[in-house]
Amino acid sequence: MSENLLRIQNALREEKLPGDAVLITSLVNRRFATGFASSAGMVVIAKEKSWFLTDFRYAEAARNALSGTSLLILQRGQKYSTLISDILQAENIKSLGFEDQEMTVAEHAALSSELSSLLPGGLLPIGSRLSHLRASKLPFELKYMRKAQKIAEKAFEQLLSVIAAGMTEKQLETELMYRLLLNGAEGLSFDPIVVSGPNSALPHGRAGDRVLQAGDFVTMDFGVTYRGYCSDMTRTVAIGYATDEMRKVYNTVLKAQEIGLEKAKAGILWSDVDMAARNYIAAEGYGEYFGHGLGHGLGLLVHESLDFDPDRPGITPVNGVVSVEPGIYLPGKFGVRIEDCVILQADGNENLTSSPKELIIIGK
Repeated sequence: MSENLLRIQNALREEKLPGDAVLITSLVNRRFATGFASSAGMVVIAKEKSWFLTDFRYAEAARNALSGTSLLILQRGQKYSTLISDILQAENIKSLGFEDQEMTVAEHAALSSELSSLLPGGLLPIGSRLSHLRASKLPFELKYMRKAQKIAEKAFEQLLSVIAAGMTEKQLETELMYRLLLNGAEGLSFDPIVVSGPNSALPHGRAGDRVLQAGDFVTMDFGVTYRGYCSDMTRTVAIGYATDEMRKVYNTVLKAQEIGLEKAKAGILWSDVDMAARNYIAAEGYGEYFGHGLGHGLGLLVHESLDFDPDRPGITPVNGVVSVEPGIYLPGKFGVRIEDCVILQADGNENLTSSPKELIIIGK
């Protein structure tokens, strides 16, 4: 049985999750609960039992992948609510938690209409509490995230010998994606950001036909998935040379990141970490050019909530994984972002990212 499924059952028994059972409908939380990835299906988890509901397409794969969870196959023309209703009645389940952050209004209305007579205790929102469970990673999850990061770093190391003036952003993006997959990525955790020159001032710009030139900054933000878990990193390099202004901005971002990394740990307000890095950038005269947050959580999704605990808003969890990614973006000129991801501990953090951060000048 999945370790995370046991965590959910323990949370039900300890009343940290409301309801006699919970209904998992989203792809990400199905994978979190069972370790099995499928584009269709639902999971019902009670305090002592669990059921995976899916259709014919995933029947055989689910049989091979699931352990300790009963498998129910949807028949042609049958509705999920029929299978759920059977479980509720057989197990005397009177209240059911649901993913309020994932379910649409229409889906909730349909589910409520079909099951309300069996649920005197109602449908109870569990989204924020389920996110809190996901935020604190188990050892196997951290192992997969370390592996995902190593794959990304190996690809970046190889890419440094490929980057050159004269190639386009799109060509560089293609070279990057090829190396990410070649080095063992299950997939990409998001579409890479590869931007150069004035385009690097666009925090989430997309690679285009612009040709890399001497005197450009090139920002590359990328990550991979490994067994479902994400990595994320950003590095900015210069082509040919860097002006004094470019060096000043780069060093300001690097110092701000060092401040954030020094402060990041479990049990504190993330907003305090953000403010420490932000105040440094402002003191250097670039406050208006750092407009996004310092970081985000990540795990099965590359962007996960920083609202870690609904009972202690903003407090960072032990074994939470977050990015630390300050940036400065000067419109029409250039931008710099540097991103590492860290595992939060009570006494500090473990940096998952080991790629060098001193300014690299390509073709110097």
